[in-house]
Amino acid sequence: MTSPSAPTTVLWTRHDRVSLEFFQLHDTPAGIRLSGTILTVEEAQPLRVEYTVQCDRDWATRSARIAVTHGATTNELALVVDDQKRWWREGKEIADVAGCIDIDISVSPSTNTLPIRRLSLARGGESDVVAAWIHFPDLAIEPLPQRYVRSGQNHYRYASDGGAFTADIEVDSLGLVVRYPPSWERVI
Repeated sequence: MTSPSAPTTVLWTRHDRVSLEFFQLHDTPAGIRLSGTILTVEEAQPLRVEYTVQCDRDWATRSARIAVTHGATTNELALVVDDQKRWWREGKEIADVAGCIDIDISVSPSTNTLPIRRLSLARGGESDVVAAWIHFPDLAIEPLPQRYVRSGQNHYRYASDGGAFTADIEVDSLGLVVRYPPSWERVI
């Protein structure tokens, strides 16, 4: 019997506001798991986010659990994605994000890894996706159209909301963000 490999651990900091994220990537025979803890400020209140995203071996989101403490209020969100790419919250379908393959946790750079790994674009390749975007602190869920263009060996041009937001993202060999200007940068 082989033991599972140790998770890849990353610490990100954010330059445009106070924020740190401790992140782990677990690659197991059963699938991929992303987990993180984020400490930041939202709406002039401290915000702590703890999340776990479970993906299949093809990097498609299968479930997510998110706990948010904003000031003195704590809320939780549990999502399940079925084989038809329908998203469920507390047994109720979220029709607006039906068909989405990826989750996008808006306060973290970690979930950019999902389409980067899943699409496995060749240099110069590009693809449009629609992610189930999680907004904080209210945990609202909505579809967010996104475009990924692989501009170099470890570089992607990212655009969302019809090009209203763009960024040139640098990743490592695992597809984890190294730099995501003007916001995120890996500390270690």
